[in-house]
Amino acid sequence: MSEQYFVVGGLYQDTTFTEMADGHKLARLGPFDNYDEAVAVWRAKAMETIDEAYAKFNIEKASHSEYFVIGGEYTDTDFKTIKGGEETKFGPYASREEARDKWKALSMADIDNCYVRYRIEKM
Repeated sequence: MSEQYFVVGGLYQDTTFTEMADGHKLARLGPFDNYDEAVAVWRAKAMETIDEAYAKFNIEKASHSEYFVIGGEYTDTDFKTIKGGEETKFGPYASREEARDKWKALSMADIDNCYVRYRIEKM
């Protein structure tokens, strides 16, 4: 999943920029796939409202969580050394539930092998 950005703001009651002006809602423009696209829209909104002291817009990075299922067959039940050198990584999954479904499928496929272990990691 790539980074995404939003241009957020609008017309506020005063220069503390904490409450929106009566009749105005917080605008959330985007998502934009890269920072440069967001900057271009931010500049356009800033120029559009240049004469309005109570207008303010910011660029916000969207917060994404990705989940991965990581593991494989280990050399022993200490689960420190993976057989074959590297752990296998599945994903990314957008939700913990999706990752859990993959974890369960992988774990059930090797349920009789006590050297196989998988875990879910959020990145």
